[in-house]
Amino acid sequence: MRRYLRLLFACVILVFFSVLYVFNQLASSLETVNSWTESRADGGPPRYARKAAGREGHSGDRCKSMSVTHWNPYWRLAPDVCGKNCFMESARRYAVDKTLSGFSHVDRVEPVRLAVVACGPRLEETLTMLKSAVIFSQRALHFHIFAEDDLHSGFKDSLESWPVRFRSKYNYTIYPITFPSDNAKEWKKLFKPCASQRLFLPLILSDVDSLLYVDTDILFLQPVEEIWNFLTMFNSSHMAAMAPEHEEPRIAWYNRFARHPYYGKTGVNSGVMLMNMTRIRAKHFRNDMTPVNLRWVDLLMPLLQKYKLNITWGDQDLLNIIFHHNPEGLFVFPCHWNYRPDHCIYGSNCAAAERYGVYILHGNRGVYHDDKQPAFRAVYDAIQKYPFGEDPVSSLRHPLEEKLKTTTHTYCGRSSHIFTKKLWESITYIQKDNLNAR
Repeated sequence: MRRYLRLLFACVILVFFSVLYVFNQLASSLETVNSWTESRADGGPPRYARKAAGREGHSGDRCKSMSVTHWNPYWRLAPDVCGKNCFMESARRYAVDKTLSGFSHVDRVEPVRLAVVACGPRLEETLTMLKSAVIFSQRALHFHIFAEDDLHSGFKDSLESWPVRFRSKYNYTIYPITFPSDNAKEWKKLFKPCASQRLFLPLILSDVDSLLYVDTDILFLQPVEEIWNFLTMFNSSHMAAMAPEHEEPRIAWYNRFARHPYYGKTGVNSGVMLMNMTRIRAKHFRNDMTPVNLRWVDLLMPLLQKYKLNITWGDQDLLNIIFHHNPEGLFVFPCHWNYRPDHCIYGSNCAAAERYGVYILHGNRGVYHDDKQPAFRAVYDAIQKYPFGEDPVSSLRHPLEEKLKTTTHTYCGRSSHIFTKKLWESITYIQKDNLNAR
């Protein structure tokens, strides 16, 4: 009799934990479906990703499941991520978050870290990029500015002169341009002056975990934190995120002309690059130079020596080679997060921008400063000339609308509604923010 009682007790325990497991898996599945639906609805990260990055309240949201690994130790998981058992931990995490609800939003949120490299006559262009980040963002920012020595005072004077209400949104650090001493000249002249500096950011900023690198010719048409939220969508292998170089293989560059390996079907563009630099520093990369996997610090110079006669776009080509051999490390976001003249010069070929609008504008090939693509220049001029704190409708939207009407003789000008769709939403938020500040 005692034996049967023990067997019955064991069966009850087994059934209890089985039901618990099924319930947990069902909840996780429902959450994944809901989050995917939300991301498809607006072209961006799902709602739980935005809450994780902003560390807002989690009322009504279950935390998502993620395994604890070398990359995701328990103490570094986002507040909506459960390290071991989602069902058991969600209540604990929610209780902790509620205790923090009395603190200000900025105090308990790590700033978005934005890096840029400026050399030569790039001061005003870089400041306009930083200005677009400041006026649209609602989250604290930290600018890591790498610049030639004669540009330092210009950056400092301008950033210190911006109005106090906007100045309080950001901090900044200015660094000199630095390359490994043995090959400094070779690195500095690769492609454009100083462009390859971005390859060394994980080594120079050794205490920074994650970073958003952008070229100087970038304009944010919505808050910077929206692309930063993609970090919460990285799996345990992802270490960087970029957009494809082209959407249409028939007019793409890499698959037609490249003399070196590249990522995917059409390569990737490194003008907007989100990085988990902790993972980059620790990763041992597969390569075609040695059967031994190499760390980032040991990989760059041999890679340049092997391919320097075969690369056209400098450091971007080296990144394509690296992620060709390590594709699991790259998270690819859609083209409207890095929208360039290539997406409209021969007719619109970025479907995501058609649907959602342009989120980040990339005016490469100098289009902000010539008349080849006047629609791009019109957006740049409008943001550059917009006075901080003024009514964005009369001082930004209306002048831009009038200017864009004169660009319809170009394919990009005929697609100007793509440029302004998200921008008008951002302007609405600025208008409300300005009214609240008065």
